[in-house]
Amino acid sequence: MAEFSETAQVFSWVDPEQLLAKAATLTGLEYLEGMRDGTIPPPPIAVLMQFRPVHVEPGKVVFECRPSHAHYNPIGMVHGGLVCTVLDTATGCAAHSTLPAGVGYTSVEIKVNYLRLVLADTGPLTATGQVIKGGNRVIFAEGNVTTSAGDLVATASSTLLVRPRPA
Repeated sequence: MAEFSETAQVFSWVDPEQLLAKAATLTGLEYLEGMRDGTIPPPPIAVLMQFRPVHVEPGKVVFECRPSHAHYNPIGMVHGGLVCTVLDTATGCAAHSTLPAGVGYTSVEIKVNYLRLVLADTGPLTATGQVIKGGNRVIFAEGNVTTSAGDLVATASSTLLVRPRPA
């Protein structure tokens, strides 16, 4: 995981190639439950951007994200890319939670609406992704990000292509 100070962060992660063989034998729901429970290490992007799954059920996932000064853009706020990335993850993982072993997905499109700015002192964010229409070729999902006070930060709609996992 990451070590934090006001001016530096050090990251370490598990090589994702080591997880691919295991991932191919698990349903999407089983894989996400393993990440939530800590029996499967998070992907490097989750460590780098400081988000993790906290709730998983078929067709719905919830992630917690901890924005920091390390996520700031040149105009002095958390970059919208962090919010977009956690929304892409939440909607994608919601889709993943419905898939059988050996089947994966990739984002085809994501549309994000930003509703309020995020600062390092905003506190933890919650990103929820939910499948709107499942399928074996294309999945449609929606997501939102809220503050711990319940303020809506952003919303998203996503289209995901279902595909076999790479060998």
